[in-house]
Amino acid sequence: MRVAKSLAYLTGGSATTLADVVGDAVFDEGTPEDLVLVKDIEFHSMCEHHMLPFSGRAHVGYISSGKVLGLSKVARIVDKYARSLQVQERLTKEVAAAIMDSVSPLGVAVMMEATYVALHTCVFARVSVRVS
Repeated sequence: MRVAKSLAYLTGGSATTLADVVGDAVFDEGTPEDLVLVKDIEFHSMCEHHMLPFSGRAHVGYISSGKVLGLSKVARIVDKYARSLQVQERLTKEVAAAIMDSVSPLGVAVMMEATYVALHTCVFARVSVRVS
């Protein structure tokens, strides 16, 4: 039962919508062309190929077109898409698309960086290498 609950939590991002995450936290307070940057957003996800974890930090920036998101919503967007069976490349694209859909910025950039071991946990957990 604990494993089932854990997997339900780790993959629960697909059960929520972007509207659920963002809610009413879009504000018309941004000056056009302001840079909004949220760095070091911790994320944890599951590799869809091997169902093993990977984790790291996301950095999300966008150039306001006059609308801004509440800053915590940027982290919640990362979490929503990370909490599904995932690959890092798609996760990056989904976060960028969600920011575009939410506030229609002039531009958006998303960088995901995972630690080497965390990124490749699925490889290291499946391959036994012995060094003498």
